[in-house]
Amino acid sequence: MAASKRKRGGEGSFHLKPKKGKIVVDDSKTQENAKQETKNEITVPAPVSMGKWTNKERVLIFSSRGIDFRTRHLMQDLRTMMPHSKADTKMDRKDKLFVVNEVCDIKNCNKCIFFEAKKKQDLYMWIANSPHGPSAKFLVQNIHTLAEIKMTGNCLKGSRPLLSFDPKFDTEPQYAVLKELFIQTFSTPRYHPKSQPFVDHVFTFTIADNRIWFRNYQIMEEDAALVEIGPRFVLNLMKIFQGSFGGPTLYENPLYRSPNLHRRELRLAAAAKVREKQLVKDLKKIKKAEVKVNVDADVTADVFLTPAEEKPVHIQTEAPEPKVMKKNKRKAFKRQRMQMARR
Repeated sequence: MAASKRKRGGEGSFHLKPKKGKIVVDDSKTQENAKQETKNEITVPAPVSMGKWTNKERVLIFSSRGIDFRTRHLMQDLRTMMPHSKADTKMDRKDKLFVVNEVCDIKNCNKCIFFEAKKKQDLYMWIANSPHGPSAKFLVQNIHTLAEIKMTGNCLKGSRPLLSFDPKFDTEPQYAVLKELFIQTFSTPRYHPKSQPFVDHVFTFTIADNRIWFRNYQIMEEDAALVEIGPRFVLNLMKIFQGSFGGPTLYENPLYRSPNLHRRELRLAAAAKVREKQLVKDLKKIKKAEVKVNVDADVTADVFLTPAEEKPVHIQTEAPEPKVMKKNKRKAFKRQRMQMARR
């Protein structure tokens, strides 16, 4: 088979020439088979995407430095699921976010999914339309990657997904903006060269508990049942900006609480529990001391005591007579007896 040749007239043009090939029979010795070689020439039709790839959406998926292993695996899973995505090296945390627009321009991308890590424990996701906007910032929670959840489903790599949205996306304006942003970012363009002409999985976006829950399901061929593949994560909306990675704020979530405030509340709750336990211990000590005092002063201690006989009180009105002290007739010492004998 002869190799196909491609001609590019510009950024938007994409043309493929039909392929020509020959079928050669093994018995080439005979003259009849040599004549059949020219008759067996066939023309292979060009791919279906010839001249029909009009949607030029390209998504740049990369992150800042400092992300953990789970975020890196999630980013790789998104690149695998989205054949129209491109990758780039990690961006330095000292650089401002406006630099991302220049990176998208260099990579010829008009959509961007940027993961921003802070404090090595908080993960933020930017979904932006570069370079004119709008853009949305989310806090990513409850991340489970493909290798982590180990689901039984499987789908063809590079196939185009169906996008399923919750009915709440059509009720409020901020969710309507996010719906259009998700459609342009996660949907694979039709007739994309790297995509496959199959639809065998579904991306679902569900709103629950004021958060957006992302799930990926496979469509079974037998009964069209859904089997979860993964990955899965939850997006907590923070703000929607008019520009790309900045600009005037179109919407700010009033129910959003920062992770720092949440951790502070957890620490205060733990400290309150410790203080409560200490207060209970102090009260127990006070009660034990009161019980000891009551035991010392026993009410039933004088039950078996018999009262003594009462004696008449004698009041002495006269002074007592002086007592006569008797002389002590003690024996003289030996020296005194010897003196008395000399006399």
